[in-house]
Amino acid sequence: MHKANITKAIARFIVFAVIFFAGILLHAATVYKSGVTASYYADKFHGRKTSSGEVFNMYGYTAAHKTLPFGTMLRVTNLANGNYVTVKVNDRGPFVKGRELDVSKAAAVKLDMIKTGTAKVRIEILGKGEGGNAGTSGSSGSTANKPKATSTANSQVKLEKGALYDIQLGAFSKKENAVNLAQKLLRAGFKNVSYQKTQTATRVSVTKVPAEKVRQMQEELRAKGFTQQVVRKRKS
Repeated sequence: MHKANITKAIARFIVFAVIFFAGILLHAATVYKSGVTASYYADKFHGRKTSSGEVFNMYGYTAAHKTLPFGTMLRVTNLANGNYVTVKVNDRGPFVKGRELDVSKAAAVKLDMIKTGTAKVRIEILGKGEGGNAGTSGSSGSTANKPKATSTANSQVKLEKGALYDIQLGAFSKKENAVNLAQKLLRAGFKNVSYQKTQTATRVSVTKVPAEKVRQMQEELRAKGFTQQVVRKRKS
């Protein structure tokens, strides 16, 4: 009888321990947003460079987000069916109004959203990455946007009435990375996107912005994930 009681006590302890540690694991993830729309991207971008400099692989488990640091690990759950997948943020997007996240095709298959194209999801952060934003240095080959180059709004620049300004979003030693960023800006709906060649890098900028519209343009850029900005007055 004594032996039976010990066995029951051990069994209860094991059950308690499993529930306890399961609870810890469950709460290890931080809910970022819920009820938001996710879409996916695939063949058209397969093999191209992402904003982080990594090559996009539609068969990998990755995602694009406007502001979360590169390398951030997310658990994405399809609220319609309970399917979930873990992805790494390595790109910027989506730039379609009302969408929060773009996942790779492989992730979309796991979420069972290929047919619908989009899904309402819950996004949980499993771990914050340390990567930068679009146009920052690192594997993307950026050379001009060092940490000392402001990532805010260049608020110290005094805007002169009647003058035109360029807002630089990135500078790259490799032209292909500059082209990639320029295409993202165009897809996001920005106009007057231009390349500016220097001796060491190719700059990507939104150009010819009137002084009175510079701050508004900066806000629009930041809202779509283009947070690394350097404002320069155009030479007359």
